[in-house]
Amino acid sequence: MADINSLNGPQADQIPEAELANEARVIEAMELLFFAYRDFVGDPDAILEGQSFGRAHHRVLHFVGRNPGITVQSLLAILQITKQSLARVLRQLVEDGQVEQRTGAQDRRERHLHLTSKGMDLWRQLQAPQRERLQRAFAAVGPEGEAAWRNVMEAMLDRASRNELHPGADHLTDQTDHE
Repeated sequence: MADINSLNGPQADQIPEAELANEARVIEAMELLFFAYRDFVGDPDAILEGQSFGRAHHRVLHFVGRNPGITVQSLLAILQITKQSLARVLRQLVEDGQVEQRTGAQDRRERHLHLTSKGMDLWRQLQAPQRERLQRAFAAVGPEGEAAWRNVMEAMLDRASRNELHPGADHLTDQTDHE
């Protein structure tokens, strides 16, 4: 984990001890987040590798699965990737029979995305180890720990991400925004 010695430098002895301790806590939290993310996506990565898919495919499967009928435009906004990147991933998922695109009923220019039964099966396979990991962690820390974790995760999101998570919930913004 983080080491205060990593904060050493030419003027390290001029930094107050409390500031050094706070910096070490933040660096340690960053490392925890990196390691937790690595482990959280590791199991799905192995499943996807067997199908010649990657994390981008996983994200598309997740958000299409959570939002059946989502438009390509909305998915682009959530993922914050280029049309070209999404087109490549979508093409592979469509060709493999994981996702289907349907023309919009009101606006024929819109493409609405849905998981096929094959896509639903893969999405569930990808979710299973992640659900188990989260359930195990929540059981270990209890309801108060889970609530604190959720608060930290939401506080780390920028305003736009919080609004995507909770549409119309501008009241969730606070002094943690740096806009």
